[in-house]
Amino acid sequence: MKIKNSHYLKLFLLIGFLFGSNFSTFAQQIKEELPNVILLLGDDHGWDETGYNGHPYLKTPVLDDLAKNGVRMNRFYSASPVCSPTRGSILTGRHPNRYGTFTPGFSIRPEEISIAELMQAKGYATAHFGKWHLGPVKADSPTNPGKMGFDEWLSHDNFFEMNPYLSRNGAEPEIFEGESSEILVAEAIEFIGRSKVAEKPFFVVIWYGSPHEPYSGLPADLAMYADLPDTFGTKQVRLTSNETGLPVTRLQRDVLQERFAEITAMDRSIGDLRNYLSENKLRTNTLLWYFGDNGTPAEANATVPFREDKGSIYEGGIRVPSVLEWPEIIPQPLATEASMNSTDIFPTLATIIGASLPDRPIDGIDLSPYFSGKKTNREKPMMFWNGSPRADSKDLQPYLDPKLQEGTSPMVKLMNGKATRDFKNYVQTDIISSDFQGPRAIIDHQYKLVLTENKAGETQTELFNLSADPAETTNLKSANPDLAKELALKLRTWQESVLNSLLGNDY
Repeated sequence: MKIKNSHYLKLFLLIGFLFGSNFSTFAQQIKEELPNVILLLGDDHGWDETGYNGHPYLKTPVLDDLAKNGVRMNRFYSASPVCSPTRGSILTGRHPNRYGTFTPGFSIRPEEISIAELMQAKGYATAHFGKWHLGPVKADSPTNPGKMGFDEWLSHDNFFEMNPYLSRNGAEPEIFEGESSEILVAEAIEFIGRSKVAEKPFFVVIWYGSPHEPYSGLPADLAMYADLPDTFGTKQVRLTSNETGLPVTRLQRDVLQERFAEITAMDRSIGDLRNYLSENKLRTNTLLWYFGDNGTPAEANATVPFREDKGSIYEGGIRVPSVLEWPEIIPQPLATEASMNSTDIFPTLATIIGASLPDRPIDGIDLSPYFSGKKTNREKPMMFWNGSPRADSKDLQPYLDPKLQEGTSPMVKLMNGKATRDFKNYVQTDIISSDFQGPRAIIDHQYKLVLTENKAGETQTELFNLSADPAETTNLKSANPDLAKELALKLRTWQESVLNSLLGNDY
């Protein structure tokens, strides 16, 4: 979309980043040459698994260049320690417990408003490529990418490896031969090219299947990690066999060779995408943002500097790599220590395109003032809540027709002998005291409160100073009882809001 007043828009965009709150008003007062937006998401890619974060062996030159020359977010978190909920948070700006996407296998709800829908309303060409995992991608699914605001999609219900099955716009899945990250980027480039010809800004979402297990890699990528030290990855780990689709136990070093090869291929595909944007004079006004969907999984945990890993609300489960570039508006590199979250994507992009937020609770905040360096401390606490005590209750009725929740995309990993995955979401009509349970946390400035229940149902409380103790080794609750109580009250109040949403009261 070419608008002759774009020179003034760029000035207003810069003003918006410098002064923040009035940006959307400025954007709505003028004709817009809207920026292109690309969101890239690694599957199970943890904070430690980048060169720029100090990994001793892994090579990620493209992500390292983004971190060096763009915005490096050193304290970025996924909304959940597992993938589907985080993906929902990206699309909606809301915590996934609000709409019943508690954990993998739970769909989003059709009534949710996605950032892609806001983009469509602003004239964007929108497309999704890769892992969806918020419901089936088939044509009659009420939660497929098309129903959530994407004009086109080439997607999989769940995760995938080399030679993936993918569905184009809801059709029967077909095999695409090749390395999956390269396939997705090639398809995205083709879509971007058509959008350019049509003179429309583009919103492209690429959710990689890498580096989720089971692992595989191209020979050249595997060769890069053929000489990992004998002292590295010496334990036996459990994961899925590419041959049988069933669990297998292997030496971690061999597993990591394959995982690192996947990450290297994914990194290279990002480079291919950036090169295309540069060659076609699109890069300067394209916001490109990469991050992971949760922490490093257990079988790959060899260098995580934090406590625990994927599936945990401790730092190892929710702290992820995140880098962004937008050369036209953010010409100078910036590293920020502000706490940021995947729920922030929605309000940040809404601000950038001048769209109003929906009239419902939004958990994320607009990050644009932080990208200028003018704002450094997050004023709104971040909340985490993994799962739901009643997630699998047989007393709850399905939110959607189960037939519409049946997946069609084959994958290597079998579950109960089945190569496809189905989804679920439940109608919850009341709130009981146990609904407030489950691992949950609040991060407010440098402090993090973690609440969990033990086997006896008793609540355990831990308080950490993340600035001094990012590995969460020292519980400060006894020394700071008033602070622990204050944070627990904030968390409880937020949970009440979440459960009110879960009952459907936002729609």
